[in-house]
Order: sequence, then structure tokens, then C-alpha cells
Amino acid sequence: MLRTGPTSGGTHRQERRKFMTSEPNRSPEHNRVELDPPSSTQPKTEQAAPPEPQAVRRADDGEIQESIIELIEKVAGTPSDYDAKLVRELITAGLKLIPDGRDTGELKLMTATMKELRYAYRVFGEYPEPHKVTIFGSARTPEDHPDYLAAVEFSTLMAQAGWMAITGAGDGIMKAGHEGPGRESSFGVAIRLPFETSANTVIAGDEKLINFRYFFTRKLMFLSQAEAVVCFPGGFGTLDECYETLTLIQTGKASIIPIVYVDGQEDKEEHGSYWDGWIHYTKTQLQTRGWISEEDNHLYYHAKSPQDAADHVMKFYSVYHSSRYVRDDLVIRVKKVLTDEQIKILNDEFSILVKTGDIHMSGPLPQEKDHLDLPRVVFTHTRYKFGLVRALLDRINTFADA
Repeated sequence: MLRTGPTSGGTHRQERRKFMTSEPNRSPEHNRVELDPPSSTQPKTEQAAPPEPQAVRRADDGEIQESIIELIEKVAGTPSDYDAKLVRELITAGLKLIPDGRDTGELKLMTATMKELRYAYRVFGEYPEPHKVTIFGSARTPEDHPDYLAAVEFSTLMAQAGWMAITGAGDGIMKAGHEGPGRESSFGVAIRLPFETSANTVIAGDEKLINFRYFFTRKLMFLSQAEAVVCFPGGFGTLDECYETLTLIQTGKASIIPIVYVDGQEDKEEHGSYWDGWIHYTKTQLQTRGWISEEDNHLYYHAKSPQDAADHVMKFYSVYHSSRYVRDDLVIRVKKVLTDEQIKILNDEFSILVKTGDIHMSGPLPQEKDHLDLPRVVFTHTRYKFGLVRALLDRINTFADA
């Protein structure tokens, strides 16, 4: 353990070196597990970047680093060595900004970004246990519209199953997504816009209402905190959120979660299905041209009704729990041990995903620190065809009643 008072000598310097380089300790478990967490916030090399201007003192100078460590100790006591290392790198990056010549506007953006993220994580951190669903849709949807009523029904069903809802805190579908679970089980992730000056009446004034200046920080919280994303019809903003969610999962930058599309039944009968039109466009204009692959269609599900949407989300977590990578091995945490026959089925149907070896059951890998009680399905992944990885997870869930 590091001492917090004045020290000197080689022993303390050795302790500091360990503090700066050691591996992560076990952290609290959460429902959502990051798929491929970085080992460091810093690039392995900065050679590709422009040369750093001459500074009064380089931020990565040994004495400066010692001072940063002492500062962390004074403020945080004795955090885990790995957490302290990450904060040290964060402070080091900040100290480099002025010598880099960053202008005031750039500094304001980075500062506001860090403040927004820290505050948002603090709010969500008070509710780590309940599962959460992000609901996207138009702010313009009237309260008597079939889509609005469908969103209220869906969010009510999810609340009855113990889930909390995350929406953009505005009116329309966002308000409908809060009506079902009510204020107690809702998060508002609002954006400051000149034509949307207040949150909806359900979430206004609540401690779980977070106001963002930037869309990209808001989007990060929408996706990083949710175990499912459910989309109702909307305009440019809804489609932007829908496409970004698809892209992050398609490219392996985010853990695979259900992406579900829902229409209001009466509106579908009168105007045709909004999402059927979107799917038709996707297949005829994107897939036929080769801009997406056929397996990418596994990434989303078009629900027949709000009940069907809720059932689909629940089924996704019937056997599957979460995923992460350990080097090139995809580690799929599951809620039951699969039989030899079930593992054989996975190898027969999804061998294209395996780079070397085979799909097999395993206990926790030595590098894992969380959810150690769960069995694992493990294989060395090719790191592509994430639509088929989603199909693999669906196949694993078919073993729920076996």
C-alpha cells in the first residue's frame, strides 16, 4: 500500500513503479459488460502524431509523474493500482494540451465532455442493478397517436419485468417511454436545443434527468447503459440513433444487445409499416449493392406488437448474459452449462466464426475479474461477421428449455 505522507528512498520509488504499471484489480459487477475494454487510455506510440512543442516541463517527466501520483493519493486515498494508473494517464493527457497549442474552443470542448461524462456516470452509477432499455422515437408524435400508445404499452411491460427506461427526455415517444415505468424507473438523457427548452412532465426536475451539451456524449450514455435498444418511428434524429447503434454492434465496437423496431398497429394499417419500409430500403438499396452483408439483418428484429418486442428482449437474456474479449477469444457468459450436443450444434452451425480451434465450454479465464460464477462459451473469433455472432447468441438462447 502506498503511503500518503512525505517519503524518500528507493523502496517508495519501487512502490510507485508498481502503482504506475500493475494490472487491474476486481471491480464491481454491472449488468452491462464492455465487450473489449482498453488496456490503457493512452496510445501505444505517439510517433504518428506531430512533434510535441517545447514545454516548460514534459508531462511524462519522472518528477511530474511522481507529483501526479502524490496528488491522486491526496484526493482518492488508495484506489486500485490500475484505476490510479488510468487517472494518472488522464491527468497527463490534460497537462499536454496547453503545450500542444490547443485553442480555447478545443479546451472548452474537451473539458465539457469530461465533466458531462463524469456526471452522467455518477447518476447511472446509483442504479447499477436494474436492467435498462433505451427507447428512441420522434419528439413530434402526438399523445393520441398509435405509435405513442404502443410506446406506453411497451415501456409498461418492461417496467413490470423490473426494467428501467432511458429516453431523450423530450415529448412524443420519449415521454411515452417514461409514462409506462413512471418517474421512479426512468432516466432522461436530454440535449440542449433552442427549440426544446424543457424536459417532459414525467421526468422534469428528477435527479435522473441529465442535460448534455453534445450529441456524442449523450449517445454514449444511451448505448453504454442499456441492455436493449427499442426504436419507434421518427425523423432524422431517430434514424441517426438507430444507424449508430447498428454500426457500433456491426463493427464490434459495442456489445451485442437486442435492437428492436416497433410500429403502432393502427398507424401501420393506415399508412403501412414505417419499419417495413425501412427494411425494404435496407435490403433493396444497401444489401443488393453489397454495402451491407446478409448476416447484418440478424442485428435487428421487427416486432409484431409491443408485447412481442418485450418478449424478444426477455428471450435474449434467457441463457445469454454478457460478452467480452480476452485477447482474440470471445468469451460468452451464459446462465447454464450447455450440453456436449448443444456445443456440437454451435460448432456445426457457426464454424465460420472460429479462427482456430473450436467452440467449447469453459470456466472464467484467468484474466477475467467479474461474474466468475457463470459458465462460459469460448472460441477464438475471426473478429468479423458480428451479425452471425448475434445469430449464435439467439441459437444459444434456444437451449433455455432443453
